[in-house]
Amino acid sequence: MQQTKINDFHEIITGRRSIRNYDPSVKISREEMKEILTEASLAPSSVNLQPWRFMVIDTPEGKETLAPLAKFNQRQVESSAAVIAVFADNNSLDYLEKIYDKAVAEGYMPQEVRDQQVPAIRGSLQQMPPEQVEDMNLIDAGLVSMQLMLVARAHGYDTNPIGGYEKDKIAEAFGLDKERYFPVMLISIGKAADKGYQSVRLSVEETTEWR
Repeated sequence: MQQTKINDFHEIITGRRSIRNYDPSVKISREEMKEILTEASLAPSSVNLQPWRFMVIDTPEGKETLAPLAKFNQRQVESSAAVIAVFADNNSLDYLEKIYDKAVAEGYMPQEVRDQQVPAIRGSLQQMPPEQVEDMNLIDAGLVSMQLMLVARAHGYDTNPIGGYEKDKIAEAFGLDKERYFPVMLISIGKAADKGYQSVRLSVEETTEWR
């Protein structure tokens, strides 16, 4: 079912709600889901390593596997069109050459810049403590997650980020190497069955300092 896209950026931002109850009759085709993920993946990324990895859980079997790992979010798992598990890939450095070679091939970067940056980036990241690299990857995965929710909204869908689930079990439950793939969050996506609740925010005066 193709939803009407929302073109007003202000409406995309202000109209977003965290939805916990979806219309189970609304499905998202894998073609459109690929489009959503492609647009979300334009999010910023440190040295463009793009460490985010997605698992789209949209089958009854997949949801059956996920359900016991997200015990406090059963309505979202059951009624959403899909739940997207966002992971950070601890081996993202393996893609460095592929990414920068593609940038050269598509005319986005001169060859000499690629040849200068690739060894410099590899050397720098290999010297970083693992926890520092993990922090960098988590920031990037957080950026792509927020962009994914806004892109979904632009496509006419609703979302909710989920942090309360069995993070220590989810990778292995879906056949992934838990040492490589670090779980960041789950994002349920579908068409809201109700409007959801508006929420308040602290004022800019309370959260901002000027110097």
